[in-house]
Amino acid sequence: MDDSTITAESKKQTIEEQGPTKGVTMVIFSGDLDKLLAAFIIANGAAAMDVSVTMFFTFWGLNVLRRDGPIQIAGKKTFVENMFGRMMPRGPNKMMLSKMNIGGLGTMFMKREMKKKNVYSLQELVKQAQEQGIKFIACTMTMDLMGIKKEELISDIDFAGVATFVDIAKSGHSTLFIS
Repeated sequence: MDDSTITAESKKQTIEEQGPTKGVTMVIFSGDLDKLLAAFIIANGAAAMDVSVTMFFTFWGLNVLRRDGPIQIAGKKTFVENMFGRMMPRGPNKMMLSKMNIGGLGTMFMKREMKKKNVYSLQELVKQAQEQGIKFIACTMTMDLMGIKKEELISDIDFAGVATFVDIAKSGHSTLFIS
């Protein structure tokens, strides 16, 4: 039988016979729209190929997981925590390009082109990632440092420190750092 007669099902069986696929881990450090788009496109692509994916969000990358708008939280925040909360973008719709942003104009043009060319928005990519079972981990050290509370983040995510991420990454076959 030549390669052209191999069905998708027989290819899948061959992969399954090879044993479990090790996963991909990603450190999401950047809060820039273009870098987040790349990270989520890679993550969704890997998940679509039945590769397990874990995304660890730290520092500015954590902002993509923030809920839009002011959130009622239990307890008080310090002055610095409040300032961080006000200055950082809330959620995927507020992210800006890292280059050629031009006061938001570049971001607006990029989003318009993406829509015209049927490219998923960052918000849609985040939702798709969750639907595919991609594991999101919010860095608890960053949350503590910046005063971000669990209530301020989207649902269905895990919370852990770097040791947990490193433990997961050890069993993966590749780790990507998106900065």
